Amino acid sequence: MVEVIGVRFRKTGKIYYFLENGEKIELGTPVIVETSKGIEFGKVELLNKVISEKELFSPLKTIIRVATEEDKNKYKENKEYEKKAFKICIEKIKEFELDMKVIDTELTFDCNKITFYFISEGRIDFRDLVKSLAAIFKMRIELRQIGVRDEAKMLNGIGICGRPLCCSTFLSNFQPVSIKMAKDQNLPLNPSKISGVCGRFMCCLKYEEENYKYINEFLPKEGDIVRTVDGEGEVLSVTPLRQLVKVAIKKNDKDGPKVIVYDATEVQIISSKNRRVNKFLEEDIE
Repeated sequence: MVEVIGVRFRKTGKIYYFLENGEKIELGTPVIVETSKGIEFGKVELLNKVISEKELFSPLKTIIRVATEEDKNKYKENKEYEKKAFKICIEKIKEFELDMKVIDTELTFDCNKITFYFISEGRIDFRDLVKSLAAIFKMRIELRQIGVRDEAKMLNGIGICGRPLCCSTFLSNFQPVSIKMAKDQNLPLNPSKISGVCGRFMCCLKYEEENYKYINEFLPKEGDIVRTVDGEGEVLSVTPLRQLVKVAIKKNDKDGPKVIVYDATEVQIISSKNRRVNKFLEEDIE
């Protein structure tokens, strides 16, 4: 087991582990560390976390030092430099007439490398662009293509819920989201209703998926034949969180089916066919 300190370099970026260097470090403390990209400036997000050595993919490095006032000033200067580099890159893209859009710029603390994040619908031959940028900035240049979810994370925005995007405020990693999650939660399968500003399924569909999955195991499915105090019927819909079941009850040959809402404890499944064609709805529902 190893005791580590978690450091984050971007507001909602991943947390990377380092060994303490003997200095007194508190949460939120700016620190200088060495990474695969070079010397970086980050903030402490986790303290004294104990992890198994099996979870480590490479030997941990030790925090170089707690950031000094000089380091903090240099970090601010780097941020201003990133803005200038961003504008220059846009101009060069127009000059070379490349079909790409720059989203963000990241400069290492030691000014050894600058990374430009961009989006594009296809592959781009940006070798001439890299040569031109290297001649201007006199440092290593990396152009990294990202997806639409990463674009939304970097740019931020307001979701359909009226709140800032989850990916830009607290989500450090993207989780797989599928249409099945929307179905499990009885959400309308309208892309405009279940898609985020990035055009992909909303990340929040994942939040309650485990609860819905657990509850749905004990509830009848749409199309199941169930027994109720009013007779047998077919399940029309289910409200998982309220555990309510809407059933079409066939009264007699003269009367059409009647729709009644029951508590889940009031129905007993006779057969589960998982059908969407409603057996008792050949006539109009009252």
